[in-house]
Parts: sequence; C-alpha cells; structure tokens
Amino acid sequence: MTACSFVPAATQMIYDMNLQSQLLGVTFECPPRALSEKPKIVRSPIEGKKLNSSEINRIFSASKASRKSLYYVDEALLKQIQPDVIFTQDTCDICQIDTACTEAVVASLEKRPLIIPLNPTNLQEVCQTAITIATALGQEASANRYLSALQTITESIQSRLLEHHRQPKKVMLIEWMEPIYNCGHWIPFQITRAGGTDMLSNPGGHSIATAWEEIVKYNPEMLVIAPCGFSVERTKKELHRLTRNPHWKTLQAVKSGQVHIADAALFTQPSASTLTDGIQLLAALLHPTLFTVPAHLREKFTSYQRQTSYVQA
Repeated sequence: MTACSFVPAATQMIYDMNLQSQLLGVTFECPPRALSEKPKIVRSPIEGKKLNSSEINRIFSASKASRKSLYYVDEALLKQIQPDVIFTQDTCDICQIDTACTEAVVASLEKRPLIIPLNPTNLQEVCQTAITIATALGQEASANRYLSALQTITESIQSRLLEHHRQPKKVMLIEWMEPIYNCGHWIPFQITRAGGTDMLSNPGGHSIATAWEEIVKYNPEMLVIAPCGFSVERTKKELHRLTRNPHWKTLQAVKSGQVHIADAALFTQPSASTLTDGIQLLAALLHPTLFTVPAHLREKFTSYQRQTSYVQA
C-alpha cells in the first residue's frame, strides 16, 4: 500500500513508525525531512511568505469568509503518483487542506485513492490516529510498538507526580497572540498529564479568542506562549503583541518569571511523539525539581525573563 499525506502530523508519525518507504507525496507544511525526500502535492499561495500574526489572521479570516481554500492540489503530480491512500483532515480548515478540497480533486482521477480523514480531538484519539495510519498501510504492529514506547514516557511522568504528591499548577497556554486564543483539542490534556491545569482552555474543542480581562481574572501561575505554526524565534520577534498590553505586567506569571516561549509544533501538531515531547517539556517547566528538559528539546523553548534555567547538564 502506498500513501500521500496531506497532514503534517500524519507524515511525522509515518516517519516515526519507519513507514516512509510507502509515502509518495506530502504537503508543503510537512516536517523538513519529508520535504527533502518527497514531492509536494499540496501547495499554497502563502507558501514561503514571511507574514506576521496580524497578516496571517487577516488572510485566513478573509479566506474563511469567502469560503475559498488557500490550498490546492497538484493534480498532474497526484495522477502520476497514483497513491492507494490519502490521509487528510477536518480538524482545522484554516491551517491545512481539508477533506472536501481533496475529494474534489480525487473525483477527477481515473484511479481514485481511498481518502482517510484524521480528526483527533484529544490525546487518546491522536494515538488511535497512529493505529489508523499504520493499519491502512498494512503495518499495524508498527503502531503498537510506537505507542508502547511513548506510553512508557507519559506513565513515568504521571507516576512521579503522584509519588511526590504534586498539586496541579495553574497554567495558560496561548495558541495565538493577536487576537489572543486559548488552547483547545488535545493541548489541555497534555497540560494535565504534565502536572498542570488550564481553566481557560477548551478540552476537545477549538481554541477561541480570549479577552485580556479573562486572563487577568484567571491570573495563571505560568504562561506558555506557542502560537500555531510559530518557532521560538518567530514568536520572540512578535512578543510585543502581548507585552505592550498594560495588563501584561499585572500577571502573576510575569511577576514571578514563569513565562515561556515554546515551539508550537510540540502542541499544535497532533503526532503522538511530538505531543509526548510537549508533555515532557511542560512537566520540566511546571515541576523543575522533579523533571529536567530532555536534551533534544532544549532548543524548543526559552524563558521570557531568563531569570531561571530549567535545563540541567
């Protein structure tokens, strides 16, 4: 069985499970390794453009209002590749191509691949997605091995938190800066497994715009800033969108030096391994006396105040 992946998280899991030999094409938003090895089937006019938060929000809002997708499929290349399966999604029709757009293209092909939408809303469903992918490729055992290794990591974190009777810390994870969006879908579950709680989040649902007044009232002990699609460096360049607000300095997290900027992929890309990395990072930030940041994640975050280092040699 061969496949195209129009979902970056699915592509990541295919590589994690060492099934990339069956992957024939990807989307331009997929992980770098896949982009260097596989042809890009899904493209976009905004591909490669350096847009700031406001510009991105304006473009995607206009796209949604006009009901016109910002993504398109290279039909000629897809016809040439002729995959057996295409993995797509409907979790977010703003960030990635959706199933409807894919179906419209496939309808014109002589050989119609099976379209499998992947729409997880929580951590359990993300794990089930890995099984769905591997099963479609005839490699279900690969998913079982993959998930078993990740489960060992998260269970170890849970056990240590219980052993030391740690109470959850009050967190807010920001998924967009202007306007401010809370976190949704699987991210609140990541926070819980790391020993925190985000009462402004929307578990299992879409992130939503959140007023400064709500944030001030909640007054989190820790802020984690991870705008969807942004690297640490890109977020740092636009952090003024938060810090210029007069409410910023009133927050407990800011006063105590508990503001962290993280690579958004650790939270907004629903591949099982990436979200497990996010849990490990959060656990180390929330409970630094119990956990340290794994070496492979040390470049994936920075402290806004830089008053305290959570990374031990």
